[in-house]
Amino acid sequence: MVRVLSVEWPEGLTPGSQPWDAIRGSLADKEDAVLVTNEMPFGGWMPIQLPIDTTKAAAWADLHVAALEALSALPVRAVISSRPILVGEKLVNEAFALVDGRYQFLHQKHYFPSENGWQEAGWFGTERQGFDVVPVAGLRVGVLLCTELMFLERARELGRKGADLIAVPRATGTDLRPWRTAASMAGIVSGACVISSNRVGHQNVGSPHFGGGGILVDSDGFEIAVTSPSSPMVSFDVDVTLTEAAKHRYPVYVKDV
Repeated sequence: MVRVLSVEWPEGLTPGSQPWDAIRGSLADKEDAVLVTNEMPFGGWMPIQLPIDTTKAAAWADLHVAALEALSALPVRAVISSRPILVGEKLVNEAFALVDGRYQFLHQKHYFPSENGWQEAGWFGTERQGFDVVPVAGLRVGVLLCTELMFLERARELGRKGADLIAVPRATGTDLRPWRTAASMAGIVSGACVISSNRVGHQNVGSPHFGGGGILVDSDGFEIAVTSPSSPMVSFDVDVTLTEAAKHRYPVYVKDV
């Protein structure tokens, strides 16, 4: 079994800050765990309004490059996260794993919202296509970045590719209802455990109020735990024999016509 960790980390987080030191301290006895962070976890949330500010976008991307060393130094078995990368005049949102300090590409975000506070369609593009399953620390891992969780055909695709775990880094508001429902449905249709982490708090003028609520769902779609201000980190042990068995249960086994 592999222990996985869901968290809610504060908006505006930076390596070396007091909140970062507290996070590192909370992981002192989690050396065998896989940590899934929130979406693009460092600095204030940028894609608030249009058009894209390429100066701010570049600074945000640079902050995440600098933060890779801090993420790699966390006392856990592996970290799954995402970061903005400036490509031309737009960013890409790239999910990755860090295992023993080694960077491993996982996925780039394909689906982007376009509304007040989340103008991602105007800030981001996609350079590398695909929804793949990648071995990470003893688990077969697929990634759905935030909004992608709402597209259950993608969760089903990852299940068919053998995913034990679907990691869902998020940056979402205070209404957790649709995200909890979507996480449970993703587990039901994929036969994979689903783990999601979110930002919490508010920082930039005009920025959304992020609602926290990291979510853990088992491979039958049952919600195991949700983070809260009093419990900003929750854990679950993923049993790969159970995720494999779930692939043969309804509705996961149902074929397309």
